[in-house]
Amino acid sequence: MEELPFSVQRDFFLRYLESVKNASEHTIRSYRSDLEQFALFVNSFLQVEEVDLTQVSKRLVRGFLAELHGKGVGKRTVLRKLSALRSFFSYLLQNKVITVSPLEDIERVKLDKRLPVSLTYAQVERLFAQPDIHSYLGLRDRSMMELFYSSGLRISELVALDREHIDMHRQMIRVLGKGKKERLVPITTTALTWMMQYVNHGQRLVDTKEHYAEKDPKAFFLNKWGTRLSARSVDRSFQLYLRASGLVEKVTPHTIRHTIATHWLEKGMDLKVIQTLLGHSSLATTTIYTHVSPKRKKEVYDQAHPRSWEEK
Repeated sequence: MEELPFSVQRDFFLRYLESVKNASEHTIRSYRSDLEQFALFVNSFLQVEEVDLTQVSKRLVRGFLAELHGKGVGKRTVLRKLSALRSFFSYLLQNKVITVSPLEDIERVKLDKRLPVSLTYAQVERLFAQPDIHSYLGLRDRSMMELFYSSGLRISELVALDREHIDMHRQMIRVLGKGKKERLVPITTTALTWMMQYVNHGQRLVDTKEHYAEKDPKAFFLNKWGTRLSARSVDRSFQLYLRASGLVEKVTPHTIRHTIATHWLEKGMDLKVIQTLLGHSSLATTTIYTHVSPKRKKEVYDQAHPRSWEEK
């Protein structure tokens, strides 16, 4: 590949991620932002208008990381930016744009291990009781909560849900997960009942003071403008309900995914089944839930401790 400006190579790389690697829109958007931030740093440091890829050195990468650290950027965010840079320069190496990656000897950032937050059954009930189910939008929010808890969806999977993805007779939904991988996930009768009440609500097709009529007939969950609901809108709604519920934990839509995974495990569901339902590519990701549940910890302790064997 011939030498082209950083911005052009970046765009080639992002198109490669989308078309070949099937990267999600969120990943592409994040990588674009990270690469643009790095280019601005290099431009400023070298006092040039456009980055010359042959000038990007390990020293510049370390300088970029030092600047992020000085600004108080969290480890997880730094790790994502490093991942974007590693992927980009690996792509340039493969296409013979560069001969050596400036990321070659850069140490990886080590994250502090954080266990996912999980709610109790009582806390789930308290949170789910907050939406006003007598209103169309409140019914939508309760339906979303029930679906999160029923099937352990990611927020991106929930907002991408179309009407045609739901098989009411088999009580299954077709989910488009990370890497655009599809999986079939069961849905409880309770969640399906709430969702059908919402999608068939009479106000969905009319303009009111609170919302506009449906403008996207494919999308299952709509915003007040009648178009597909965004992940940011779901997050905002959850924060409102969280404050109203009085829960002190940091609860997000993803917390409900962690919660149902923990509850599945406590009820005796096999880890590999949970892995399949959640769409985890690695069982190691699913195994973290064995460290979250106090009940599970006690069971493992009882099974492993020699004194327990003597008592049996």
